Amino acid sequence: MDHHTFVARVARLTGTAEDRAATLTAATLETLAERMTGGEVLDLAAQLPKPLWAALRPHPHTEAAERFGAGEFVARVARRADCDENTARTAARAVFATLRAAISSGEFADVMVQLPRDYRDMVEPALAPATARRR
Repeated sequence: MDHHTFVARVARLTGTAEDRAATLTAATLETLAERMTGGEVLDLAAQLPKPLWAALRPHPHTEAAERFGAGEFVARVARRADCDENTARTAARAVFATLRAAISSGEFADVMVQLPRDYRDMVEPALAPATARRR
């Protein structure tokens, strides 16, 4: 999936303009990168379009993942994207669903293993059959 298609899909899922979807995507990916181990961030970045790499910071300073729950994840996305938490939660769901379509199922599973159970509300829509990868 190319960058434009990724952002356009997030825009469609969030009901926002593409420029706003790009901001929401970057905020979500940057927050996700903080929650994942450095090696997994690099693995994820390798499967995404290059314009998204900056948000993932594919050269992390540390291998360790930060430990924070879904509430903090949403709050960080909201701060980064300058939006309310409901918008941030919708954006996170859209980005997870788009990731599911954009990367291999094995890599998506590796990303999901990094997240605790309280992320289920954001992740489960990405696991639904309608959002499954198309290859």
